[in-house]
Amino acid sequence: MAKGPSKHRPVFHLLVLASGFVSGGLLTQVARRFLPAGAVKEFLTTGVTPAIGPLPVDLVILKFAVGPVALDVSLLSLLGVLIAYLIARSLF
Repeated sequence: MAKGPSKHRPVFHLLVLASGFVSGGLLTQVARRFLPAGAVKEFLTTGVTPAIGPLPVDLVILKFAVGPVALDVSLLSLLGVLIAYLIARSLF
């Protein structure tokens, strides 16, 4: 039996990553709402938001645009990914 991260399929890793970002995003929103204003709140909730789009798609008979798609990455969202990874590693 293989040891290490290669024993799981890529879908498993994507699910862990997605669940980590969702739980980290939840932590970020809770911190933005309930932490008092100050340096700690700014440090934990300030994020980088890369965005792509809108992306126009023209298929001759069908034309549409996708986007913009953005990802809000903060320290708490990265913490959520770390927690999801540790939980998945301990369970599987």
